[in-house]
Amino acid sequence: MDALTAYAKTLALPFAVAFILAWILTRSRARALALDEPNERSLHRHPIPRTGGLAIVAGIVAGWLAPAANVNPIVLVAVLALSALSFVDDLRSLPVWFRLLAHIGVAAVLVAVLEPGLPLLIVIGAVLAIGWMINLYNFMDGSDGLAGGMAVLGFFFYGCAAWLAGDEAFAYANWAVSAAAAGFLVFNFHPAKIFMGDSGSVPLGLLAAVFGMLGWSKLHWPLWFPLLVFSPFVIDASVTLLRRLWQRERVWQAHHGHYYQRLVRLGWGHRATALVEYGVMIACGSAGLYALQLTGRGQSVVLGITAIAYMIAMLAVDAAWRTFQDPLQ
Repeated sequence: MDALTAYAKTLALPFAVAFILAWILTRSRARALALDEPNERSLHRHPIPRTGGLAIVAGIVAGWLAPAANVNPIVLVAVLALSALSFVDDLRSLPVWFRLLAHIGVAAVLVAVLEPGLPLLIVIGAVLAIGWMINLYNFMDGSDGLAGGMAVLGFFFYGCAAWLAGDEAFAYANWAVSAAAAGFLVFNFHPAKIFMGDSGSVPLGLLAAVFGMLGWSKLHWPLWFPLLVFSPFVIDASVTLLRRLWQRERVWQAHHGHYYQRLVRLGWGHRATALVEYGVMIACGSAGLYALQLTGRGQSVVLGITAIAYMIAMLAVDAAWRTFQDPLQ
């Protein structure tokens, strides 16, 4: 308990840094630096600054500078590089191909440095998985408090699993990300005063994938654990992408077809949607921590129950959405 108390005190730093910088970004002239202007596909009605990612990354860096973190410098460099590139994208839209190339390039470097000697097919799979997580996190950043809350909870559960595995440094590194996201979330929960923008969603997606991979390579958890923890994002984004591909839509264009977007438009609103998503993620993260203590068969049962619950929930939202689009149905 003494160690946990010490970590809690240290984690006040990333929270405070993110909180103070987010407050400044909502009150100063920097507010107009990058505005998210509402359009026909937006879920907000007024221009909102999308510079909150700078606060999150600053908080993460502050937390990781503590000796307790022991984060590989290449991860810090990757986070800063992608955050800077994404901030430029927030200011002036960069070509899609250029952003994707940068994401894949950074992912390839990280896999090569962090996991040298892996078979080529596993390397390719890891790079593509990291690239997909970066982009799906970006796709899911479209409702007040959603992506920020997912970061608070997701990295909290990563940290808990690492702590249970006896890796205190890795636990703290994850909790620092969670604390920084919490400092930002104070201003991002509905009604949001600031969005994280690509400068926040892209680094968080990167870390969700890379820390998930590192926990697996350290034997702290199986590969299913990070997927289960971030399953509200992974399933929503993946199913939506597959559906849009099936319907031959231009998947690179903005849309409002995600399940969380449908819930907001169905009348749930930003606050209720975020709280329900938090509940789902707490349930999944708790189930994941519980399943880590089980045998392979027990883990399969937990994952099977979770998959069935997701299928029922998605079918219910699909049915409600069809009725919403066609009230006579």
